[in-house]
Amino acid sequence: MMTGPQNGRMTRDIQRYVAFSRQPDGGNPAGVLLDADGLDEQDMLRIAAEIGYSETAFLTRRGDRRHLIRYFSPLAEVAFCGHATIASAVALGESIGPGPLVFDTQAGEIPVEVRSESDGGLLATLTSVPTFAEPLEPEPVTRALDLLGWAASDLDPDFPPTAAFGGNRHLMLAAGSRQRLADLDYDFDGLAELMHEHGWTTVNLFWAESPTRFHARNPFPIGGVVEDPATGAAAAAFGGLLHALGRVREPLQVRIRQGEDMGRPSELLLDLEPGDRRVRISGTATSIG
Repeated sequence: MMTGPQNGRMTRDIQRYVAFSRQPDGGNPAGVLLDADGLDEQDMLRIAAEIGYSETAFLTRRGDRRHLIRYFSPLAEVAFCGHATIASAVALGESIGPGPLVFDTQAGEIPVEVRSESDGGLLATLTSVPTFAEPLEPEPVTRALDLLGWAASDLDPDFPPTAAFGGNRHLMLAAGSRQRLADLDYDFDGLAELMHEHGWTTVNLFWAESPTRFHARNPFPIGGVVEDPATGAAAAAFGGLLHALGRVREPLQVRIRQGEDMGRPSELLLDLEPGDRRVRISGTATSIG
């Protein structure tokens, strides 16, 4: 896709990928512009709005395998986006070859390793900034539940409501059943207002199938998107929640299934180490044009 002239120049091709899926009809779509040199914030926001994905990544080269990366939703810039990072890393891997990368984001430095798989595809693993999680006062939780149409009895008592950080802040709410998670119908404007008040980028709704396998959904109204089918930033924050709850006593690998209720199945793989609040998130990305 070529867009019109901006600041006396023509923007370059936007590549499109789905992240966290090998299937073009799965995963979370992301736009990737590998050379955003010369574009200003308004250019990036306009392009992201035209593309319409939950995020588009804009990269500016800073070294041999180091890039400044900025992420824009159709409505605003976000400090960090996991699925667009994975998509960008795979796009670079296809362009300059597998190996280590470093992305400079507003949230901090994000190392990424891109490696070839046996089927010829590429797998990218990002390492998040240090994560944390903190308990919430009852009032915002009650408001969030009301806007989601949930009752307090719908929650899993093993996972108290928290705000967790993995580059952005996310509200974390655990459903007590898979059926509760599947039935999502929320007040878009009301939830967006609450999220703006508390600085939450998404609401991470999840259900624990087992201690190492979870299902998740991520409303993203402040980005102009009803729901994300795969959310790497929220997955990083979720790793911070597992650390805060004392569930990382030994090396732990967690799989998160997301997007199934939207018809865009995705899988995110998390690796966590005791004493290290960074989270390693792995996934594939598939070009869709």
